[in-house]
Amino acid sequence: MTQKGTVPDAGKKVTRLSAEEAEAIASGTHGNPFSVLGIQEIPQGLFARAFIPGADEVMALTLDGLPAGRLEPGAVAGLFEGPLTIAKRQPLRYAATNSIGAWDVDDPYSYGPVLGPMDDYFIAEGSHLRLFDKMGAHPIRHEGMDGVHFAVWAPNARRVSVVGDFNDWDGRRHVMRLRADVGIWEIFAPGVKPGSAYKYEILGPNGERLPLKADPYARRAELRPATASIVAADLDHDWGDSAHRAHWSKVDARRQPISIYEVHPGSWRKRADGTFMSWDEMADELIPYCVEMGFTHIEFLPISEHPYDPSWGYQTTGLYAPTARFGEPEGFARFVDGAHQVGLGVLLDWVPAHFPTDEHGLAHFDGTALYEHADPRQGFHPDWNTAIYNFGRREVASFLVNNALFWAETYHIDGLRVDAVASMLYLDYSRKEGEWIPNKDGGRENIDAVEFLKSMNKAVYGTHPGVITIAEESTSWPKVSAPVHEGGLGFGFKWNMGFMHDTLSYMQRDPIYRKHHHNDMTFGLHYAFSENFVLPISHDEVVHGKGSMLTKMTGDEWQKFASLRAYYGFMWGYPGKKLLFMGQEFAQRGEWSEARALDWDHLDDPRHHGMQDLVRDLNRLYARTPALHARDCEPEGFEWLIADDNANSVFAWVRRAPDQKPVVIVSNFTPNVLTGYQVPMPQGGVWLEIFNSDSTIYGGSGKGNLGEVMTRVEDGHTIAELTLPPLATMMFTPA
Repeated sequence: MTQKGTVPDAGKKVTRLSAEEAEAIASGTHGNPFSVLGIQEIPQGLFARAFIPGADEVMALTLDGLPAGRLEPGAVAGLFEGPLTIAKRQPLRYAATNSIGAWDVDDPYSYGPVLGPMDDYFIAEGSHLRLFDKMGAHPIRHEGMDGVHFAVWAPNARRVSVVGDFNDWDGRRHVMRLRADVGIWEIFAPGVKPGSAYKYEILGPNGERLPLKADPYARRAELRPATASIVAADLDHDWGDSAHRAHWSKVDARRQPISIYEVHPGSWRKRADGTFMSWDEMADELIPYCVEMGFTHIEFLPISEHPYDPSWGYQTTGLYAPTARFGEPEGFARFVDGAHQVGLGVLLDWVPAHFPTDEHGLAHFDGTALYEHADPRQGFHPDWNTAIYNFGRREVASFLVNNALFWAETYHIDGLRVDAVASMLYLDYSRKEGEWIPNKDGGRENIDAVEFLKSMNKAVYGTHPGVITIAEESTSWPKVSAPVHEGGLGFGFKWNMGFMHDTLSYMQRDPIYRKHHHNDMTFGLHYAFSENFVLPISHDEVVHGKGSMLTKMTGDEWQKFASLRAYYGFMWGYPGKKLLFMGQEFAQRGEWSEARALDWDHLDDPRHHGMQDLVRDLNRLYARTPALHARDCEPEGFEWLIADDNANSVFAWVRRAPDQKPVVIVSNFTPNVLTGYQVPMPQGGVWLEIFNSDSTIYGGSGKGNLGEVMTRVEDGHTIAELTLPPLATMMFTPA
């Protein structure tokens, strides 16, 4: 196939585009329409071709509206071509007419490329850290015209077109230019405006027409069940959070109070008619609630665009687009800014481990296994029926690293909780023998995923001081939260899944049997400082038949509430940052469901209201007491006082911070009141009882020490004789 009409001799009439090539244009199978459409240079001057289906006559115009030449019908219907009267190459507009009417068509093929050789270089190298400014859809002014630049990576495609409501979803109208060195297709579409819906129409390597694909880099998407991407203007928001960001960029997050409220934004609350609240509506209620409750951070389950509500956002098809469920992207920016201005951080649950196989998404994007591995032993996740990213491919790793940077830069988020890290680290994760492929050294470690995680963390911490990353990692992989230069993965924190598992296992036992499982509550201190830990009571603990936190507790109603209060006290006194899933702060009785709002009517019951007050007071105490947070990640901040009284199921320890008053925490996990119970104290004098989970204001029995205790010396040891309330945790600090 020739790529241009031939010019036999200078001065002779230019021949028409051949019928074969004209048919390729009309059928949308031409591999390089830029070589024949738009303005072409010939010996006689400039010559134009345009494909305008439905037109009978076409006149070429300059952008100023001046005539530039009349085009004649070509070899197929809709194709027009002819010499131009202008002397200099410039963008064109066509005035088209037929028996019904007239309309103007801006010619995308008369514009030059937008991407440049340096983009190609950094993209090919895998080091481009501004891909989100180059890829996807960006409204720009280019060569004197407003429009949208589209760019998509599809190196194995035979042809890629952008289709949308601006071209009647006709894949013949905006066939894109291939940048062959990097496999990126691009086009400037003049006249297209923000708000336009679009997808990519791709012909695979064998010429097969694939299902229309949403834009991997789209910044906005249609509301499900619709799946098109939407052209989004640059975020229009005037940020007012400089003080918040400056603070976190200067402090060591490990030594700050961090208490996280994990939220599924679709079910925290709903409107009266059962529909989703908008970001602005959530801001009006959720932000003040978290401030009142003393949480320092809100962590959202994934908010990237996803097609299926019951996936809770963990099967995302649009990593760069805040889901349309809660309104336009600017609404999310306003939420984050509003949270920052009252001192709240915003964390996002981020899913770089896998993606769903919905046909409009990334799966077999250009007709090949592009973002995923071709071999299902590497590229398919058996637990979730999803595709696994090919982390060893530079373009895929760059896509994900840039996404992390995008949320930090564009939306000022304070951190990413990275989902399912364990599934990324191990090639045999959830696989039987023969269902996985060893690495080049014969091992089970996913070397490519390790390098990706290191690169992501280095990029985030290197470019956005103050932003933290948190790994959900459930194995004993070493140094998850150590810096990359020290041999670690580079995360700031790691979820302590062992703490969650062991302590909840203990709490679910009848108190009479707890003495036989005392180690469940103490074992975690053997490794508590091996990582920078977050203690997570997450959504995963209150779904799929696991019951709620309240129903996990044993005994009658009073004992259930008392045990949960004692457990929260234990957790807030234990070293590590805190995380609690929504609803557990007021002891919701039922399992969480994404389909309905939390049971806020529980708060009419004083027992549930008391639990809410307890969590609020624990958060406030934790934040204002350095001994409870400043050495969360360092062994110097913890010492057991009583670790071996399994007969009474009592635990006592001290928390410390330099130049601060220590705090002694004592937990009694039996329903017995223990009087005259001796606890060795770090120093003598009067100790104030600053927290008691058995207080009547929380729904307890009111047992305690009347607000303070005096130590005494016995056999050379400083001790305090305490009254330990039933199923309770208390905290003391020197007067």
